[in-house]
Amino acid sequence: MRILALDYGSKTVGVAICDPLGITAQGVETITRRDEGKLRRTLARIEELIDRYGVETIVLGYPLNMDDTVGERARKTEEFRDRLAGRPGLPVILWDERLTTIEADEILTESGVPRKERKQVIDKIAATLILQSYLDSLQERRRGTGRED
Repeated sequence: MRILALDYGSKTVGVAICDPLGITAQGVETITRRDEGKLRRTLARIEELIDRYGVETIVLGYPLNMDDTVGERARKTEEFRDRLAGRPGLPVILWDERLTTIEADEILTESGVPRKERKQVIDKIAATLILQSYLDSLQERRRGTGRED
């Protein structure tokens, strides 16, 4: 079971993939574009990654506000989900991503990555954190049901 995670931003999309057993998440890349509305190449690249890794599910980071309301960024993410779901025909799961970019920045800072270089990888790290959170929730659910598959 391969799961692809995306951290959708106004000009970048961080990408992560899980291992074949669905246990760990690894960052893949950050897709960049010049204009927020220009998604053709971004969607094409995501489709290439889906084919390369044999993806069965997409997890899309969902940036809810801290008070659980849906703001502008979350609405744009929903629009992106709708465009994404129509292309590869895979399930797209919205997953709470609050504070993942801040956590990614802290990880990079603690690792000594200079600010200039952090900007290039922060979305990929955020996608990895989103995916690992999702994978951990699947493991917890399996433990709760007594299933080990």
